[in-house]
Amino acid sequence: MTELTIAATVENIGTVTDFVNAQLEALDCPMKAQMQIDIAIDELFGNIAHYAYHPDVGETTVRVEVVEDPLSVIITFIDGGVPYDPLTAADPDTTLSAEERAIGGLGIFMVKKTMDEITYRYEGGKNILSIRKKIGS
Repeated sequence: MTELTIAATVENIGTVTDFVNAQLEALDCPMKAQMQIDIAIDELFGNIAHYAYHPDVGETTVRVEVVEDPLSVIITFIDGGVPYDPLTAADPDTTLSAEERAIGGLGIFMVKKTMDEITYRYEGGKNILSIRKKIGS
């Protein structure tokens, strides 16, 4: 398991992505899975940066764990910001045109669709959101 604790700012999305990708490359992660994980990082860390500590800036810890059978990566985002469970948000109605759809919610919807598992809990004053992606057969 490896961890990175960093200021929750939009400018740090690239640093977080690079940190996770270094772990994925060591595992020979397929490009499709890596791209899906990168999109999830952009969405989830971006949301923390925009909303968790607003208008202030706080820290977020990003943890990367590798589990076997099947080979998977679990990425956990831990922040001390405002309690928020993104999994409770209603999925957007994708049958509507972009103009008819309500603003927001599409990013977390994409994360739900591309990850194998997503969990959230609020514990010890911390938001703890984990995503799991299978990277092996």
